[in-house]
Amino acid sequence: MIKKFHEKELDEIYVEGSNQEVFSGKLLHVQLDHVTLPSGNDATREYVRHPGAVAVVPVLDDGRIILVKQCRYPLGTVMWEIPAGKLDHGPQEDILECAKRELSEETGYSADKWEFLISIATTPGFSDEIIHLFKAEGLTSGQQHPDEDEFITAIAFTPEEIKNMIKNGELFDSKTICALYAAGI
Repeated sequence: MIKKFHEKELDEIYVEGSNQEVFSGKLLHVQLDHVTLPSGNDATREYVRHPGAVAVVPVLDDGRIILVKQCRYPLGTVMWEIPAGKLDHGPQEDILECAKRELSEETGYSADKWEFLISIATTPGFSDEIIHLFKAEGLTSGQQHPDEDEFITAIAFTPEEIKNMIKNGELFDSKTICALYAAGI
């Protein structure tokens, strides 16, 4: 899904045995590594290790798209997004199964048709997080069952309403915008 490219003139080479875990939390881990730069000089790189995630563009039969609204504490605001969540078992977890779980938890819907869209690096300057984006169609309504610490509202919008939300700054979540674009919406 994610291809890795290397160029001798640009690659930074990890110095074996130099990694140091600076912080280890429930979700995130901060790592400090020593690297050798293309110039031959040494440098350090600190970054957030993340298990990876999925996000889903749920499309109803009438073409409306389900968005979820929740508080995003680091930004100090409530945000509109597509349903998403982290890989609970790290990168080895099946991404489609994770997508199905997150759609069900956050919206109550299940889907008959799944399409993998793309994988994106969210913030490659300081995190290794990769989010795998899907489109879900043939939706069947069910009971929303978010995690205990999640408080989520799910509402369906037309593509035109969503475009206006983006234009007006009401929807500014990058994974959502990327996924909508990848889904052709």
